[in-house]
Amino acid sequence: MRLRHLAVSNFRNISSIRIEPGERFNLFYGLNGQGKTNLLEAIHLLGSPRSFRAARLPELIRHGEPMSQVHGTVESNGIRNQMRLLLEAAGRRVEIDSKAVHRASELHGKLNTVVFSPDDSGMVRMGPETRRRYMDRAVYMSDLGYLHSWHDYQRILKQRNVLLKSSDRSGLDIWTEKLADTGADVIERRIRFVAVLDQKLRKHYATISGHSETCGISYRPEGVKSTEREQIRNELIELFQRHERSDERYGTTTAGPHRDDLTFLLEERSLKSFGSQGQQKSFVMSLKMAEMDNLMDIFGESPLLLLDDMSSELDAGRNRNLMEFLIARDIQVFITTTERSPVLLEAAPHCAVFRVEDGNLTFEGN
Repeated sequence: MRLRHLAVSNFRNISSIRIEPGERFNLFYGLNGQGKTNLLEAIHLLGSPRSFRAARLPELIRHGEPMSQVHGTVESNGIRNQMRLLLEAAGRRVEIDSKAVHRASELHGKLNTVVFSPDDSGMVRMGPETRRRYMDRAVYMSDLGYLHSWHDYQRILKQRNVLLKSSDRSGLDIWTEKLADTGADVIERRIRFVAVLDQKLRKHYATISGHSETCGISYRPEGVKSTEREQIRNELIELFQRHERSDERYGTTTAGPHRDDLTFLLEERSLKSFGSQGQQKSFVMSLKMAEMDNLMDIFGESPLLLLDDMSSELDAGRNRNLMEFLIARDIQVFITTTERSPVLLEAAPHCAVFRVEDGNLTFEGN
């Protein structure tokens, strides 16, 4: 998969830029606050319904402008598509080859990206919601059916919570069974995804650590021990029944897949509690490598890698390991750093270099 052309206008601090990215490596360098991450965000949003940054839609539009636009020419399996994103205060519109896209599912697989940003390293230390959000996004990238299941679950969950807040709870049992039905599908897809990712993660972390340490990722939904949908459904019904009194007391569903967490492990112990900062960064980097390999297996081609603030996230050893991984694979990479790193440019063959200043780009060659 390749991004052959990119045009961005009125997106955050970017007024107007047009570039033809390099075939493999692309470096955006400049001082902080100049718009480097904004470029990666624009690329990501072309193929994703959500930004990898916490942002409201109006924040994406340049101050004083009515809308922002991102246009990209994407080549996938030898076929080129024109993708266009329009952002207005009232909402967003996406077009592929001048045809409107009405559902997020229609974007699936059109432009696959894996993002490695400073926020990802914090995922280890932060609360369950952050890891759950990561899991939902990662599962959706590789499993289109997950998006439908997740939306169905959220819709039914909302209705059940309305009933829990009401004095008249007639029909609650029906909504509980529906929630168990959709919840079982969500959990089964999560279990299947995490099992695949865990094997790939272990392989990459072993390489990075010199085979001196082992790691893993585990998803153990509350009250569920089974891995098959029908049995998961029955266990969820039992879980909801056990929590019925607390649900009624608080007026919300207090257990279920919307409250589950991912566990990150180092030597079979909690990475959050026992892992050093360096080990946590190595883990997240290995996780991103595993994501890339998984998408390659599913789509038959590598996703784009968006590597934000590389100079602060990775030390020299991890930089070297990551570059060896990328050079060995046919991946188009977009990297942001605060300086034009000689070490990076030496490691990355034929790297296209762009200087970013106040939302403007200057091409400095390959």
